Amino acid sequence: MLDPQTRQFKAEAELQIPARSFRFLLHESLHVTRAQVGEQMVTTERSGGPKGYRHWTIHLGKANQKLSIHYEGQLPALEPDRDHRSVLGGMPPMAAPEGSFLSSGSAWYPRPADLFSYRVKLSVPSGQRALVAGKRIAETLPAKTDEHYRATFEFIQPSDGIDLMTGPWVVREKTIKRGAQGPLHLRTFFPADLDAMPGLAQAYLDDTAAYIERYSRAIGAYPYSEFSIVASPLPTGFGMPTLTYLGADVLRLPFIRKTSLGHEILHNWWGNGVYVDYERGNWSEGLTTFMADYAYKEDESPGAASEMRLAWLRDAAVFAGEKPGALRDFRSRGNAAGATVGYGKSAMVFVILRDRLGKKVFNQGIRNFWAARRFKVAGWDDLQAAFENASGEKLGVFFAPWLNQQALPDIAIARAESAPHGKQHLLTITFSKQDAKLPLRLPLEIRGAGKAQTHWVDLAANSNSATLKLAFQPQSLRLDPEMRVWRLLEASQLPPILRQWMAASSPQLINVARAAEANVAVNALSERIFEVKPKLLAAEQLTAAINGKAPILLAGTHAEIDQALASAGLPARPVSLSGKGSAQVWTVPGKHFQLAIISAQDATALNALQRGLPHYGGQSWLIFEQGRAVGKGIWPSSVPEIVVVNSTSKDKK
Repeated sequence: MLDPQTRQFKAEAELQIPARSFRFLLHESLHVTRAQVGEQMVTTERSGGPKGYRHWTIHLGKANQKLSIHYEGQLPALEPDRDHRSVLGGMPPMAAPEGSFLSSGSAWYPRPADLFSYRVKLSVPSGQRALVAGKRIAETLPAKTDEHYRATFEFIQPSDGIDLMTGPWVVREKTIKRGAQGPLHLRTFFPADLDAMPGLAQAYLDDTAAYIERYSRAIGAYPYSEFSIVASPLPTGFGMPTLTYLGADVLRLPFIRKTSLGHEILHNWWGNGVYVDYERGNWSEGLTTFMADYAYKEDESPGAASEMRLAWLRDAAVFAGEKPGALRDFRSRGNAAGATVGYGKSAMVFVILRDRLGKKVFNQGIRNFWAARRFKVAGWDDLQAAFENASGEKLGVFFAPWLNQQALPDIAIARAESAPHGKQHLLTITFSKQDAKLPLRLPLEIRGAGKAQTHWVDLAANSNSATLKLAFQPQSLRLDPEMRVWRLLEASQLPPILRQWMAASSPQLINVARAAEANVAVNALSERIFEVKPKLLAAEQLTAAINGKAPILLAGTHAEIDQALASAGLPARPVSLSGKGSAQVWTVPGKHFQLAIISAQDATALNALQRGLPHYGGQSWLIFEQGRAVGKGIWPSSVPEIVVVNSTSKDKK
């Protein structure tokens, strides 16, 4: 039972314990009131634990006993001002009338094992609803205001945790017949104001049905009897078995149904249907990104898909001088470097693998993986085995280097030379390589005689040249113009993006806001933007600081920014941004220094950036209108074009 108003929580856990004692963790707000086996009380002990938590030990006397644990307490209050980063970092169990969230990792229940099935009975006051992941097998709606809402959920497959959510939701439902599988129940749990938006709940239900149909065809039948879209008062974006828990503010955005919704639904196959063996690496986020976010861009157009690949590579370039970790070692997104590896690089590896195997074989490998590992723990080696089974070839030479190498491969065309060869032409390409000790399959766009063709070359780890026979005389070529290979882009393809400042290891901040409220707003904004606390510099240090290597963020109001730039002899506000929106953010392209600027009308406009701006690390410039991005972009770039040296030597027969 949970009362969100008073935050009082009371529970009874019944578990079958195979050992003679049971040790578990509970949040410090909760305490055991009694434990018993049958009618017999058993001894409990409390001891220290991680900060905010306590270890409890119960002595049963003998093994294989059915244990009943009664515990209760007052949960911490909901922290509505938490940002996305702190939500991802883990939270205590929190309660409030506008929404309660007891995450599986918050120790709100005694965890019986790493994987377990469960049945949960919930009770909350009238006006509230509650759910956990699983099949709803019973529900009682309150007939009077002093009665409780009650529901029972069951999850018969192995699970790695239980997430509990409550809220003052209006519930909508759509039921789809599935023959022998039984009906599929789709639900929205929205607060009244969100539910009142015309057609929104129905649109979520319809889109959910379409996504489930899509992935059932591509992978295998949807493994559950329901799926719910649950509104959160926090900026969450979580996918659990049978549901997704998304921030209410996010659910209002029109593009979420075309992006995040499908991503979270797909996690019912990857992560919640096939479990991640974290000791062997988290493959789930990359495969989900590839089959959801990236696939939607492919649906849109080849250009949109290419832009997403380019964005991954630009993010990777931010960490090119570092070693953000091998893909095999990725566990979860803790920072931008981890996300670049676990999401971007991982998804790109699947792009590269599909290009190598072909779509038909690749898609069969996906289906093989699901069939073999459904409701089982899996690692990268299991994925490799599934694709080997589909292709009939050994793929260790592909997977091992891509999973193990930390450095970003740096490969470029050093020279291209063409010579006549009978009626054909031989094109010899010499590559320069660094940190590329892995076999590469590289696409080359070759132009000449009014033609443009793409040829793929296989470059072994110890090779730096390739030769092609062409039916026309080549004049120029470009390496991987569609960005289909994970590698370090050349300088002309790397205009500055905000991620370089957000994820910098030694950022610098110059706050030129003189008014007290604006000054405080800049400092608060910097806490949301930077992963590392920035070094604070005075305005007069700007001229000297730009000669260093550390990135600088200059922030303040419009007039103060213009004055600071002019005093330091730096480029003025871009004409394309001037006078637009309540705040403008831009990076300075084409210079030897790293400078980004945040300029706003006043303290209110600066404060409004706190929630939105951290999500735009892949952009070079932005225009905001009271916190909402109304314009964004990346400074122009180009793919280097190499001129082919044409030999006039005697034809080779």
